[in-house]
Amino acid sequence: MTAPSLRLEGSFALSVLPSTSISPLIAAPRVVAAAAPRPMPLFRRGLPSPISRRSCRFAVKASSAPPTAAELKISTIPTKPVEGQKTGTSGLRKKVKVFQEENYLANWIQALFNSLPPEDYEGGVLVLGGDGRYFNREAAQIIIKIAAGNGVGEILVGRDGLLSTPAVSAVIRKRGANGGFIMSASHNPGGPEYDWGIKFNYSSGQPAPESITDKIYGNTLSISEIKIADIPDVDLSSLGVVNYGNFTVEVIDPVSDYLELMENVFDFELIKGLVSRPDFRFTFDAMHAVTGAYAKPIFVDRLGASLDCISNGVPLEDFGHGHPDPNLTYAKDLVKIMYAEDAPDFGAASDGDGDRNMILGRGFFITPSDSVAIIAANAEAAIPYFKDGAKGLARSMPTSGALDRVASKLNLPFFEVPTGWKFFGNLMDAGKLSICGEESFGTGSDHIREKDGIWAVLAWLSIIAYQNKDKKVGEKLVSVADIAKEHWTTYGRNFFSRYDYEECESEGANKMMGYLRDVISKTKSGDKYGNYTLQFADDFTYTDPVDGSVASRQGLRFVFTDGSRIIYRLSGTGSAGATIRIYIEQFEPDVSKHETDAQTALKPLIGLALSVSKLSEFTGREKPTSLGEIC
Repeated sequence: MTAPSLRLEGSFALSVLPSTSISPLIAAPRVVAAAAPRPMPLFRRGLPSPISRRSCRFAVKASSAPPTAAELKISTIPTKPVEGQKTGTSGLRKKVKVFQEENYLANWIQALFNSLPPEDYEGGVLVLGGDGRYFNREAAQIIIKIAAGNGVGEILVGRDGLLSTPAVSAVIRKRGANGGFIMSASHNPGGPEYDWGIKFNYSSGQPAPESITDKIYGNTLSISEIKIADIPDVDLSSLGVVNYGNFTVEVIDPVSDYLELMENVFDFELIKGLVSRPDFRFTFDAMHAVTGAYAKPIFVDRLGASLDCISNGVPLEDFGHGHPDPNLTYAKDLVKIMYAEDAPDFGAASDGDGDRNMILGRGFFITPSDSVAIIAANAEAAIPYFKDGAKGLARSMPTSGALDRVASKLNLPFFEVPTGWKFFGNLMDAGKLSICGEESFGTGSDHIREKDGIWAVLAWLSIIAYQNKDKKVGEKLVSVADIAKEHWTTYGRNFFSRYDYEECESEGANKMMGYLRDVISKTKSGDKYGNYTLQFADDFTYTDPVDGSVASRQGLRFVFTDGSRIIYRLSGTGSAGATIRIYIEQFEPDVSKHETDAQTALKPLIGLALSVSKLSEFTGREKPTSLGEIC
């Protein structure tokens, strides 16, 4: 017996309801079917996201004949611009209550479609997923309906709306999609009183460039209508395909495409040999975020780890009242485990949307700056994907120079880019870049076009497994600390720390940056700053070597003749106020000093950074909210 098709009757209800909802009078029958192979779309690009506190209500009748394209009814909803819709380095992020305001989300999504050529999405395929945070379920229905209203042919959406950020990139690339929406505020807290976010990735799987996000913002300032399809809410709880006229929604498994990619990148049998050893213990903290959906299928079911190696493994809308940012401040449960007397050999955590990571050994923290450098130094030997060597290496400007030294020793092309993963994408697409990272706990490669937390964990497990492949049970294993110290012996150590001052008053933060720009304009090479001699100071500008685009005002740098650096940035990843980040770095070639505490080694520079900026005077802050990277 064939499942009945649907004919939609009625129109979009224009009344404003007291809460955000899009609810059908009668739920659509779900048609579950095996996904048939889909031809590669002619146009491959993407689109972003938002709708209001208006409600969709429909009368749904069963029909024996499939609906035709003409029966997909589209409503045009009048709207007007709302303030505050300019995207940052990782999309649009605000408090949930802001996105719940009338048409806030819908305006931004429609503005995205208005910013792209129709041939980039009409009849095309888009991916939709997110980190499971509060408001994702409602937002997914809004995005699906607006996509259908603008002529998109198909939406691939993760079951229950779940897809990690790296998985969205992987699905876009594997399925030949035009692009995809990611519903996430990344490492920011979730829940009714906290944060929500949306961003759009293009057909290569990379975040939309500023040329597109600037157009989106421009269109949010003049938007007058929203196009939305009169279809009921889609059941996202079960895998399958449902058709509405010429529009299709396929609910996909959030793990399968990503797991297949990981199996092609890494030697899973090598890793399994390590994880299954009786003398090796491993723990992974999913922080009640999206990688909880990936941890068991990958680490337990495929690699043979015990189920108890996973902690906080159930994704929750409020991340268990936690802050899903894998650093020493917010992943304190993992830190406590890894610094205990009987600690596991290896510990890792990932963030809200699965693109960041933290790596620890027994009583030993690996800074993200060191992590990407160590992965790059060992990749050719330990990871099959890099068996022919890396094409090039890159880091964000504030990240320490540890990766630079690996590139120099391996004679590889090296790039320094602004903060924001999108700046790596052009280099990857041009075949110039293989491995890259940011000090903000992001590491990845050209297997996708996003940073990738699970990938970084598997990379470290691969390196540890390779280093111990000939070790018999009972022999002392090469540890995480051993690997790091050997790396420092070869390349030297870059002591590095980041001070974060979150949710500062924007006026004071901007005045501080203006003051520093004035200081920089008056500096000259050779100026003395305590015991340090200035080599140069500037406001970092990046010219893309692929397309020639220029990104200016990307961070204020004070670089000294001994290689020490102080950098100041305002971060674009917060949802309220301004986040000031100060980065402090000092290179130490002397092996006898490598095990000095980082804060001790950096103390003179930290004091200099605070005094030069007059941070407490401008912001009233005496202490940082968190320390982003320390040893």
